[in-house]
Amino acid sequence: MKETKKPAATEKFCYISKLKVFLLASSLAYLAKTMSGAYMNSMLTQIERRFNIPASLVGIINGSFEIGNLLVIAFVSYFGAKLHRPRLIALGCTVMSFACLLISLPHFLMERYQYETALSPLENSSSSMSMCLINQSQSSTHMEKQSAECEQKSGSLMWVFVLVGNILRGIGETPIMPLVISYVEDFSKAENSPFYIGCLQVATVIGPFLGFMLGSYCAQLYVDLGFTDIEEVTITLTDARWVGAWWLGILICGSVSLLAGIPFCFLPKSLPKEGLANETELLSMRNTSLLQESGVRLKMREITKDFIPFLRSLFHNPVYMLFICITVMQFSAFNGMITFMPKYLEQQYGKSASQAIFLIAVYNLPVICIGYFLGGFLMKKFKISTIHAANIAFWISLTEYLIYFAAYFTVCENSPVAGLTVSYEGIEQVSYMEITLLADCNRDCDCSIKVWDPVCGENGITYVSPCLAGCRASDGTRKYTVFENCTCVAASGFSSGNVSAVLGQCDKEANCDMMLQYFLILSIVCSFIYSLGAMPGYMVLIRSLKPEEKSFGVGIHTLASRVFAGIPSPIYFGALIDSTCLKWGTLSCGGEGACRMYDIVTYRWYYLGLPAILRGVSYIPSVLILLILKKQLKSSEGKTLKRSPMAMENIDEQND
Repeated sequence: MKETKKPAATEKFCYISKLKVFLLASSLAYLAKTMSGAYMNSMLTQIERRFNIPASLVGIINGSFEIGNLLVIAFVSYFGAKLHRPRLIALGCTVMSFACLLISLPHFLMERYQYETALSPLENSSSSMSMCLINQSQSSTHMEKQSAECEQKSGSLMWVFVLVGNILRGIGETPIMPLVISYVEDFSKAENSPFYIGCLQVATVIGPFLGFMLGSYCAQLYVDLGFTDIEEVTITLTDARWVGAWWLGILICGSVSLLAGIPFCFLPKSLPKEGLANETELLSMRNTSLLQESGVRLKMREITKDFIPFLRSLFHNPVYMLFICITVMQFSAFNGMITFMPKYLEQQYGKSASQAIFLIAVYNLPVICIGYFLGGFLMKKFKISTIHAANIAFWISLTEYLIYFAAYFTVCENSPVAGLTVSYEGIEQVSYMEITLLADCNRDCDCSIKVWDPVCGENGITYVSPCLAGCRASDGTRKYTVFENCTCVAASGFSSGNVSAVLGQCDKEANCDMMLQYFLILSIVCSFIYSLGAMPGYMVLIRSLKPEEKSFGVGIHTLASRVFAGIPSPIYFGALIDSTCLKWGTLSCGGEGACRMYDIVTYRWYYLGLPAILRGVSYIPSVLILLILKKQLKSSEGKTLKRSPMAMENIDEQND
């Protein structure tokens, strides 16, 4: 009696092909890893302020993710293709989840956040105090309190948890991209793989969109959510001292990563080739699977025997090596810009961190998604050859690069700050020296020049603190406090009977909102054009590799981009940004904290200029790739023409 024929378990899962199930699971994994990555990028400014660290150290924390990739990417890419890829991906998702938990841990171990302020918590509406006297009594004792114990407490090393957690997040993310792409390439039709990979790239855009939206929401929640009365907080969302609930979103991202790994536990090691599988192939695969489960395993020596030959083959592949050079320069520019883009929008256009993150998500990410999808669809629809894909990617990227330079005209100047961007008389001058914060109008107050507690005078000029504004009295409570009899406001030539100031910086110029709109429109255009050419460019990389080298090649490509771009670019971008700082914050014991205000003109030139240089240089290897592919095409056409007469002679002989 014949056994009842079961459905092909390796081909179907609940009436859906297992390749489609793998694609859906991979999309969720891509979403989880990019969501957590985007969220971390959006929260870098909050982490900088919470731990009172410079932007260069924030760059190291951001680059630590790439260090995690670096530790395991080569081994995962090579050995992963020979082992159980879905289970390795599931393990990676679990590690990412644990890493997110570790990153959020400092919030629960640290004391409540305390920001610089000249206000006393005991102030009430009936008090009328001399700000000069209070600052005089505090500054002399405040600066003397710089003991080693105090420095250790304020300069807490809790950020190390974030650093280590980000390294682990990089390790967990490592198996996802190379193993997913190689799995899809191995078991899908050649004409379908660009479309499938394009769909996965869409997931890599939806993930950042959700991550940035989550970041925007968490940034507007005060860091000590549930433990601090928001009415007691005197700073606003746009204040350089504001810290949002950075820890909350990372816990959510960790939960999504844990869920994303579950489906991979139930997927097989291999699948039949899409559209070519028959009963004989399925039976052969089933028998192979049974043999493996009964104890037949590849020895390590057999697995590693092709490692050196594969590596040598990749290094002798000119298209592949030149593509790595392009990726390093392009990724350096992109990574540096996206890392500090929220900070740029905050400093350049005076937006809060929450608004900046929201604008990035809404304006940029949807068009990138559309561009990725169209790029993959067009590659599938017209079955574009490698040389044509290279030409399309080059000219699209060059067009976007030229449009990019219009960003230099979306200018919004600093709001005037006495002693930093203007003199106390209102004359424009940029100063990096703190001594310029002192003037005749506040010299008698003996103010501390370290404190950052800005007030806006009635003359439209911002002063670093009420004392430096020369304010002699105050009225009101908490965030509604008004400082009165401010001698420096009067010294600027402002004629009023009662010169006063209120908490917070003055608003920026009226045209800043319009310039922000121009910048966002420009970013939409550039993002769409660039993403449209991304998939053709990526297919040049894939098709430059032999089938057996694809997993390893993609892994080495990712490794190179991490080592030479992902790790160093946030660090040197951060160091350049630090060099434009006009006013550093102060720790509770007087040490230097996070930057409170930048020279936005120099900031703009560094932020926009460095990516322009990196991307400009990347077009040199791009041209070389086009020349090599063109030469290879002519060579293959020549061989075809040589073979054609011989083929015709054979046909004539057979007819005779």
